[in-house]
Amino acid sequence: MNAPEKSFTVFLIIWSGQLLSKVGSGISAFALGVYLLQQTGSSSSYSFLLLAAFLPAVMLAPVGGVIADRKDRKQMMAVGDLGSSLGVFFVVVMLLLQPKEHWPIYLGVAISSLFAAFQSPAFKASVTEMLDEKAYAKAGGLIQLTEAAQYLLAPFVAAFLLTKFSILIILAIDMLTFIAAALSVILVSKNAGRGEEKSTAKSFRKDLTEGMRYLAGNKIVLHLLYLTVVVTFLTGILQALFVPIVLAMSDTATLGAVQSIAASGMLLSSLWIGISSKRYEQTRVLSSALFVASIFYILIGASTNTILITCTAFCFFSTLPFVNSSLELLFRQNIDNKMQGRIWSLISFISQLGMLMAFTVAGPLADHVFNPLLANTGRFAETMGTTIGAGVSRGSGVMVILCGFLLLFYSLLSGIAGRRRRMSIARRLGAER
Repeated sequence: MNAPEKSFTVFLIIWSGQLLSKVGSGISAFALGVYLLQQTGSSSSYSFLLLAAFLPAVMLAPVGGVIADRKDRKQMMAVGDLGSSLGVFFVVVMLLLQPKEHWPIYLGVAISSLFAAFQSPAFKASVTEMLDEKAYAKAGGLIQLTEAAQYLLAPFVAAFLLTKFSILIILAIDMLTFIAAALSVILVSKNAGRGEEKSTAKSFRKDLTEGMRYLAGNKIVLHLLYLTVVVTFLTGILQALFVPIVLAMSDTATLGAVQSIAASGMLLSSLWIGISSKRYEQTRVLSSALFVASIFYILIGASTNTILITCTAFCFFSTLPFVNSSLELLFRQNIDNKMQGRIWSLISFISQLGMLMAFTVAGPLADHVFNPLLANTGRFAETMGTTIGAGVSRGSGVMVILCGFLLLFYSLLSGIAGRRRRMSIARRLGAER
């Protein structure tokens, strides 16, 4: 077995553990989201759950990135997965002791998120370490497949489990998937021996500052980062509002089916990217995928029944792997390997601030501004409501429509900027000849 094949085998073992962990996390996230919505009836409670899941990981991502460049990345991944299982364990214990309280759910989810701040940058950086550049696109497709599985398999399985078992059993399953992911990394680490020793002479502050300077001086990476922030903010708005919108039209079982069917678009696209041997100009793929995504984003907000929202969401999710894999490949091609951990953590930190902002504002805006306007007795019920419908969560649909037009506008600007860059490069190459 040659080195590249061996490296990809190691990647597949670790990826398989991460796939299982992602599915488990998706199951518990779906179950906890439905649980809170049924207990409170508030979109804000669901948004705050998402906020608790993202905030610690985002805020500590730069620290995790520095450690990923200084310590063994596989060991960091194992510690991160095991630590995340402790957060889920805390929720289980507190629900047994104080089943009426909701704050332990937010705290336990935040604990899991804290350990994810160390696991995620280590995993992203280790991909570059394990594989050569020819395998980046295929690895990127498989990584997108883990995200697709989280949204495809998890909701369907979670909706079924909620009809058979308590929330505590579902959380216990999530704990086991975290442990399995950690064991897969430990197994690979034992067979491969110790990882590459990394210098620890520099201080954390110096390492972090060096990463920030590198990022600030790389114009290509900065441009990609600006784009990523916009995409993550708008995706966060949709993520925070989609579940309340669908639950207002249907029940828990239907919600699970809608999410699973919609996410199958993401799965199919991820599989196609993972097995495709064709190479495309990534900036064109990115701008085209953003444009198509914006159209279906708008249509999701305009949908007034479960069949229509399932179809439009399926089409929207099918575009996300092209957006995400193009961004990841462009980032990876423009970052030095020795800086991978720090830069990936900074990218995660800065871009996910957009997601945090979305989770912070989406729920309160929906509950206190948009939903009252489109309620059956709301101010716009007899005007705008005659077109897109009135009732519970229709104001959330209006929010999604407005954000969809924002994404459409930004995709057009990005496409124009990309064409100008390609023309500039072509002129420069022509002049050199």
